[in-house]
Formats: sequence, structure tokens, C-alpha cells
Amino acid sequence: MDIVLNLQPLIDFFNLPPDQFLVSLFLYVGWIPIAITFIYGVCQVWLRYKRLAYGAAQKTILLAIDVPRGNAQTPMAVENMFSYLAGAHGTKDLYEKWWLGEWQLYFSFEIVSIEGFIQFLVWLPEKYRNVLEAALYSQYPDAEITEVNDYTQGYPTHFPDDQYDIYGTEFKLVKNSVYPIKTYKHFEHMMGEPETQYKDPMAALMDLMGSMKKGEQLWYQILVIPTDSAWAEEGENEIKKIIGEKAARNNLVDKILDGLLNALGAASEMIYSIWGDIKEQKAEDKEPQFKMMNLKPRQKKQVEEIQEKVGKLGFAVKIRFVYIAKKEAMNKNKVSYGMTGHMKQFNFNDLNSYKPDTGDGGTQTKLRYEIIFGHYRLNLRKIKLMIAYKFRSDARGRSPHILNIEELASIWHFPLEAVVKAPLVQKAPGRKAEPPSGLPVIMESAAKELGAGAARTENIFTLTNGDSAKPAAGPPANLPVV
Repeated sequence: MDIVLNLQPLIDFFNLPPDQFLVSLFLYVGWIPIAITFIYGVCQVWLRYKRLAYGAAQKTILLAIDVPRGNAQTPMAVENMFSYLAGAHGTKDLYEKWWLGEWQLYFSFEIVSIEGFIQFLVWLPEKYRNVLEAALYSQYPDAEITEVNDYTQGYPTHFPDDQYDIYGTEFKLVKNSVYPIKTYKHFEHMMGEPETQYKDPMAALMDLMGSMKKGEQLWYQILVIPTDSAWAEEGENEIKKIIGEKAARNNLVDKILDGLLNALGAASEMIYSIWGDIKEQKAEDKEPQFKMMNLKPRQKKQVEEIQEKVGKLGFAVKIRFVYIAKKEAMNKNKVSYGMTGHMKQFNFNDLNSYKPDTGDGGTQTKLRYEIIFGHYRLNLRKIKLMIAYKFRSDARGRSPHILNIEELASIWHFPLEAVVKAPLVQKAPGRKAEPPSGLPVIMESAAKELGAGAARTENIFTLTNGDSAKPAAGPPANLPVV
């Protein structure tokens, strides 16, 4: 039976006048990409609406954390704490994601200096409070946790402002997230007294924050977003690239291209087999053995360090800081160079490193080309950065990058008192004796005993129980506690 294809309608279609051809093409297939784009846009608007509604329904709290005086716990304790917090991760199904609008809630680990008075804080959804307390008390049994009011309230979000000015940025990684940064283990050495063999990288930050004068504040924020272990596969693919193996591809376009290439490869092998040269071709394409033996020292180090990083739990992370001060007290250079220098402590030239997020799409409140609407663009960046910081936004700015728990514990941990001499770091007064089991008590935190006064924007943290506190030595005299 002969099959006859009549191509005349197709020929007639391509021979149409240009205007009729375009109209017919749109009627037949041109509407498809428009319809797909419209449906995608509607789905994204719906998803954003449901996510905003879900986020608005979540109650968040801010906790001040005071560790005992004489803290000798290394960052390993904070690493263990982050391991416990990884339990907050949850996988959302289609109903939860698209109908309920649920998304992964997260933590914000912060360090704040108000005129030189330093406080460690954690912002989190209220339902995670028990998780955080269990993680913290398991490593610091004598620590004190106090719920306080948000210190960012009452400060301007629109610039220029008559009284205040700000400077700040986000920090981003130079290379792929699978390449590690320098961790606390690289700050240990075997010289000197045992208590000084660890050179705490937090010392530089504590010194900078302790140098804040009257009218100056420095806010440091690290968003910590629980995630799954899928990022580890990217590390395996990066290792394959280094050693010369073919890396797996996960996106749809790459899979389609791989399928076409595999089909062409199969066809070529069939042709070679017919010609009798298939064995010779396979011999030429055979990958060399012992590839690790042929790597350069730099490549070997990269492979080993990537393998070590992906072997631990990871979080999606976003790091930003804001320096806000009265205009007459503003000292931008001190904070700009100080914060950049602090983050450079964790840099590896051959692995990964941090740098301020500059460029046209960046968040740094500094411009490269100020001649082009410089004043307007600068103020717009300040507004975006301040809003992102106040709302602890994981969507504003650059996309989060991945750090494992060892790296996280390196950039945020309680300083060792034997190494870091920061007199205005808030500390718990020490171990308390256990009361009789049947004695009713009223718990009062150390943070309640540390401030006095009732000024508004000159101040730092306020307790949420509504009681005023007695003044004590240490913090500024105008530190309010509501």
C-alpha cells in the first residue's frame, strides 16, 4: 500500500503574502506562547498572594540571648545548635504550596551595637521558639533568653532623612556556594597558652561594634533558611567538572539536549559498527584512569574541601548589615572598611570568599557611576536595604547562598571571653542555684536588669512584659526597658 503525502496546503501556506502569512501563523500557533505566558503569570500572582497571606499570619518574635560570663565554649557548640535547628525544615506538597501558600520559615541571627552596647539576638517565628530554646540550652545550660521589642522600629525607611543617614550592603560569595569559606578550625594554632590558642574571628567584629559612639548603631543580620540536601548534588557535579568527568544536568533544556546528543551518538556508533571501526573509536573515547593522580595541588584541595563541605548539613543564607547614625556622628569609612575586613577573614583565594554586593543590581549604598541620577539611585538603594533589613526579607536583594553548619558557626557565634575582650557585650550574670522544687518563683532575666530610661530612638531593646527596669552599670544610661 502506497502512502501519498499531499504537501500542497503547506506550500500554499508559505506562499501567502507576508501580512496574511503572519495572521495565519498567529491563529494557528502564535497564541500558544502568549497563552502559556499568561497562565504562568496568573499562577505566579496567585502564589504570591497566598504566600503573603501565609506570611502575614505568622507571628514572629525577637529574642535577646545572654551567655554566661567566662564563656569557654568553642564555635563547635553553635555548630551543634545549628544542627538541631535543621529540624525546622519541612517539605511542602502541592496543596500546601499552591492553596495554603506555605513556604519554608526561617531564622535571623543578629548582632547589634547601640552606641557600643552589644547584644546577640535571634528573630524567628514564634512556633520555633521551643526549638531554638532546646538547641541553645543543650549547649549553653546557663544562658538567658529574653523576648524583646524590635530595635529597628522607629527609624526611617525613606531617605533622605532630616536626622539619620545609613550605610550598608549584603555580602555575597565570589564563587559557587559548594566551594567553602575559611572556618573556625583554621583559626586554631598550637602556640601560646591553651586558652589563647584559638584566635576568635569575632574579635574584630566585637572591637568594631564596641567602637560605636553616641548616635551610632551597627546592625548585623544573617538569615538562616533550613533547606534540603539537594545542594550537595551540585557539589558532586562541581567535583566531576574539576576532575574532568561529565557532570549531571538537572534542568529540562539540558536534558533535552543530552537526549538529542545521545541519539546522535547512538547513530554514529551504529555507523562505526557497520564500518568495523567501533572498537577503535571506543578506545579513543575511553576516559583515563586515576584522574585524581593527574590533578594539580590546587584542584586536589578543591575536591577535598568541597567533599568535606557537602558532607555536613547546610542552610540557605543571606548576610547584610546596616550602619545607621545621626548625620553629625556619621563615620562611614570606619564601618565600611571594618565590616569588609571582618568578612575577609573567612576568605580563601583558591576556594571561596565574601565581597560586598556591588554593581547595578547590588545592594551596597555606594554607587559606581554617581553622575547618572546618582542622588536618586543612592537613596533608592538605602530605602531597599532598610526595608529588607527591617522585614528580615529573604526575597529582597540577591538570592541566598549555601553555607554548612561549620561555616555558619564560624561567622556567628558567642565570642570566647578569654580571647575577645569586649566589655559591653551583654552577658548573663552566671550560674544560679536551683530553687526548692515546690517554691513558686517569678523569672526575671538579666536583660531586665541592664537598662533604664524611656527614650525612644536613642535606645536599644525593650522587654515585652511592660515593666521598667532599674539602672545598672555597663550599658548606656539611656537604654530603655519598657
